[in-house]
Amino acid sequence: MVSENLVGPMLTVREVARLLHVHPNTLRRWSNRGRIRTHRITPRDDRRFKREEITRFLAELNAHRGNWREA
Repeated sequence: MVSENLVGPMLTVREVARLLHVHPNTLRRWSNRGRIRTHRITPRDDRRFKREEITRFLAELNAHRGNWREA
């Protein structure tokens, strides 16, 4: 198994949804459409997100002044 120190802490769908103030299903939809990068783990294909990627997503969104269609 890969050490958490090598990949950094991964966040769950619920954690990221709370950070972004969106419903978990919205986050899953964004992930399916490629708007936010996710990593699939376990045989169930659970989604995990890297904190750096969430920060990048927010910076991109901020650069487009919150317009989801341009981000």
